[in-house]
Formats: sequence, structure tokens, C-alpha cells
Amino acid sequence: MALNKVEICGVNTSKLPVLTNDEKQFLFERIKAGDEAARELYIKGNLRLVLSVIKRFSGSNENADDLFQIGCIGLMKAIDNFDTNLNVKFSTYAVPMIIGEIRRYLRDNNSIRVSRSLRDTAYKAIYAKESFTKKHQKEPTINEIAQEIGIPKEEIVYAMDAIQSPVSLYDPVYSEGGDTLYVMDQISDKKSKEENWVESISLNEAMKRLNDREKHIIEMRFFEGKTQMEVASEIGISQAQVSRLEKSALKSMKNYLRV
Repeated sequence: MALNKVEICGVNTSKLPVLTNDEKQFLFERIKAGDEAARELYIKGNLRLVLSVIKRFSGSNENADDLFQIGCIGLMKAIDNFDTNLNVKFSTYAVPMIIGEIRRYLRDNNSIRVSRSLRDTAYKAIYAKESFTKKHQKEPTINEIAQEIGIPKEEIVYAMDAIQSPVSLYDPVYSEGGDTLYVMDQISDKKSKEENWVESISLNEAMKRLNDREKHIIEMRFFEGKTQMEVASEIGISQAQVSRLEKSALKSMKNYLRV
């Protein structure tokens, strides 16, 4: 990965501006007031920070231009979320965000390779979306993004879909009280009510060992194919409680079926 070249992503690194502390403070005041020109200047004034971060990833086989673009996304997120009242330097706040953005990119692109042109389109769309959201206080439609960057909406949708990493059914969504909810818990299983095993005598006998609430939850989850969120809404408890009751009921049924 070549990092010593003068030009990266079309940016002449030898001519990047260096901002003084007073300039940074002034620009941030303008940024908070909605000045997009000040934001652009602040981004350019911190591109050297992105360059210093991507040097840490010189051992990877990734293209330096790609890492630079990803690092810039992290930089923009840092600028948009930085609180000047934190009493820390902007670089102290921004570096972890830039590193995190690059690490997510390396993780998500480890097994699936996406063409350079698709990634460029996706990055432009992401940048346009963030800029639009900050300016209008709402997320743009795909048509508004397409109009902003001058790329057909079909190409944007395809590019954004291409950079998405696959999600495992066993990826955790969130944890509450020691109980972890997984992606699979959010997905309706419409086939479950058609499977032959739900008609088996052994299963029916196992169901009889449950209390009324547990039995109702199991019926809705696995016979009616409802998600935990749908079950929680119907019976008036939290999704975490549904998860705990479901796990307890399944454990009881498994113990019975093993006997």
C-alpha cells in the first residue's frame, strides 16, 4: 500500500492546509451555524490527520485511496458530532472514529470484493446523505441523493447494496438484563406452522408442561410465525421478557423430550 505518493484520491497531499488553533475554533463556530464552506475547509484542514491514521494500516493489502476515502467518512462524522465543550482536542476525538470507520471497512470487505467504481458511487452517496441530513434535519430520499450527486438512483441503490456486509442470523441486536436478542429473533418464520414436527404427539405433550403464558408465546412464535416484537406487543410485555420466557419454555420442552 503506497502512502508516500503526493496525490491520493485526487488530493495533492503536499498542498493540504494546516489550521491554527484560532482558525479551528473560528471554523467550528461557523460550522455550528450551518456554514458548509467552513465545514469543507475544516475537512481539508484535517486530511493530514486521516493520512496519519491510514499509515497504521500499511500492513493491509487495501488500496490507499480506498482507506483514505473511508477515513474521510470517519473524519466527517467526527466533525459533525464533536462537542467543543468536551475540553479535548479535536484530533483526540477524531482519531478513534477514523480508525473505527476503517476497521469496519476492512472487516466488511474481508470476504467480498466490490469494484472501485461501485465503492466510489456508494461513498459519494453516503457523503451526500450526511450533508443533506445535517443541512435539512431529515434524511434525503434516494431521488434527492441522485439529484445531488448527478448519478441515476438505480446505480446508487446497487452501489449501496454492494457495500453492505452479510448479516448472520446469530448476530446480536442488543442485550438487556443478560439476555441477548439475535437477528433471528426479529424474523418471522412463516414456514414453522407448516412443518410436520409441530403435529407430533411428543411435542404436544411437551407443550402441556408449560404454563399458559409460555404456551401462548410458543404458539405465536413457532406456530403462527410471529416475531418476538409482535408477540410482546400483543401480550403487553417487553421484547426482553418475551425472549426470557421463550428460552425458559424451550428449555422445559427440551428437557421433557430428552426423557
